[in-house]
Amino acid sequence: MPKLGRLRNRWARVTLEARDRGLAVAVTVAAFVPGLGMLGAQFGDLPRHDGGFAAVLLVLGQTLPLAVRSRWPSVALTISGICFGAHEVLAYSPSIGSLALYFALYSAGAHEERWRRALPAIASIGYVVFAILLALRGSPSELPVYVVYYVVLVLFWLLGSLVRQRRRQEAERRRLTARAAAADERARLARELHDVVTHHVTAMVVQADAARYLPSERVPEVLTTITGSGRDALTELRFLLGVLEATGARTPGLAALRNLVEQPGRVIELVEEGERPALPAETELTAYRIVQEALTNAAKYAAGRPAAVRVGYRVDLLAIEVATEGPVTEAGALGSGGRGLGGLRDRVDALGGRFTAGPSEDGFLVSAEIPLRSDG
Repeated sequence: MPKLGRLRNRWARVTLEARDRGLAVAVTVAAFVPGLGMLGAQFGDLPRHDGGFAAVLLVLGQTLPLAVRSRWPSVALTISGICFGAHEVLAYSPSIGSLALYFALYSAGAHEERWRRALPAIASIGYVVFAILLALRGSPSELPVYVVYYVVLVLFWLLGSLVRQRRRQEAERRRLTARAAAADERARLARELHDVVTHHVTAMVVQADAARYLPSERVPEVLTTITGSGRDALTELRFLLGVLEATGARTPGLAALRNLVEQPGRVIELVEEGERPALPAETELTAYRIVQEALTNAAKYAAGRPAAVRVGYRVDLLAIEVATEGPVTEAGALGSGGRGLGGLRDRVDALGGRFTAGPSEDGFLVSAEIPLRSDG
């Protein structure tokens, strides 16, 4: 099973264009392997013969367009379909290269956008012309044969359409999940800002008012307390403003982690393992948010305690850990009422990853694993 998982991850990193080229090469080579011709499609009952160089060109015309079946699906289907029809009408020897038409139909259903509505009608008209040409050539096939073969071709188109529909539904689900997580995060930020202003500023005002009625020898002590409250407020506001900045036009990523951990009055160790690859913007932002949220909670609920941030760049996985040492309060274990970390959990889930947060043996640990997949 581990080997199967590694193979699946390697396959996921192969680009869609490379897969298409590999398929085109495989089908082309198979088309010229002796003995495999009997596996190809044979339409009509015309006597078969070797067409020589012309037959070779028509076979290549069916298989090579598969190299662009995802990028230009309508072009691949048109060329492959015309060459298939000519190969059958001219009654050349059967070739397994004829199976390329099925791949082209599937790809058109799964990837075509611009000509999505017109292409089925055009392909159906082409099929009628193909049937007429076979009839004019004297093929004894009856109408049910043409209908059955047409249904088979339609099934491949519908299979591609089903895959395309499911892909769009998954993209919509992820979009809605990200939107819900963003809404939760905005609500959490409002609560955090309210807590910072209410708690620290109110304490500073009360202490400043009380200082007027204290003996002069106690005034320096009160001023020191006010200064500490102000610094704590600035630290928390700095983190929260960083989160607000991340929701704007500029999206920070893993390259900004060094600036994130270098905060006055904080002891934070940053360890990056492996070489940082080029990652999608959504993955970069989610990783940045994980570290930012964990450090914000640490500053609020474990003030003065050292923390460690570890980011591991693996071939197929991005691993993140933020550990805070020392005892953690109950509120800190919940992580901003459970909503800030909950929003991150939704974001990581949307990327197909795993997110955990909770007390550890010597403090509080936030960890996430985000798979690195190819967009194709």
